[in-house]
Amino acid sequence: MSRFGPDGAPSNLSQLGVRPPVAILVEPQMGENIGMVARAMANFGWRRLRLVRPRDGWPNERANATASGGVHVVENADLFDTLEDALADLSLVFATSARKHDLAKTVVGPMEAGRRGVEVTEETRVGYVFGREAWGLTNEEVALCDDILTLPVDPDCASLNIAQAVIVCAYEWRKHALEQGGAQREEDGLPVETAERSPIADKGQMVGLFSHLEGLLDASGFFRPPEKREGMIHNLRTLFQRARLNEQEVRTLRGVFSSLDRAHERGRKSKT
Repeated sequence: MSRFGPDGAPSNLSQLGVRPPVAILVEPQMGENIGMVARAMANFGWRRLRLVRPRDGWPNERANATASGGVHVVENADLFDTLEDALADLSLVFATSARKHDLAKTVVGPMEAGRRGVEVTEETRVGYVFGREAWGLTNEEVALCDDILTLPVDPDCASLNIAQAVIVCAYEWRKHALEQGGAQREEDGLPVETAERSPIADKGQMVGLFSHLEGLLDASGFFRPPEKREGMIHNLRTLFQRARLNEQEVRTLRGVFSSLDRAHERGRKSKT
């Protein structure tokens, strides 16, 4: 068997029988940092890198200069205009942050995230979101994710280089993959054990659910007073994210929303 997979990445993950997570960098500021992230990813078998609006544009020659054995990660990186688009096909997403966010999110460490990132169903795709080097992620960006991942750093020196944060997360994931390999098979034709239920809804489906509900609530005048709208939306999104809805549940809820909206419209027409 070749040491390298179809995209140039080392193929020993096939032996582990697991699909590596996706790393998403939001507005990374330096090509050198992206390259070091790619090297850290390659060290532990991660190969899917997504970039959201890199500050210095893309592609960036400086990324290749610091990627070392991770050049294949840099060359296959995907570019996105929004974080929502970058998360659309993912089902379980961790927002890495050292700051406190005013959101009712579960906070996990890298060990717990690594364990959960391996103990997933065939359909689940896992992502780790890393924020800007200078100030991390916004509340709106964290709200798109399932849980907050915080590293147990010393509070007197809590800031990590982005590649350092990636390598800690990737190490913990790979450690659990080595211990529990087989929970999810790589995309190479190996057999998988599928759960007898609808797949977990990905972020694109969840954003569609949010937009549907929020549009109806806007029309009904639910968000009062207007200045509290943003916080109310964050709370609603967190509630649904915590529920870990599957695809069938999302379809059911959207059917419920549509039915209620039609009933509301009929009620209004009957009064005119």
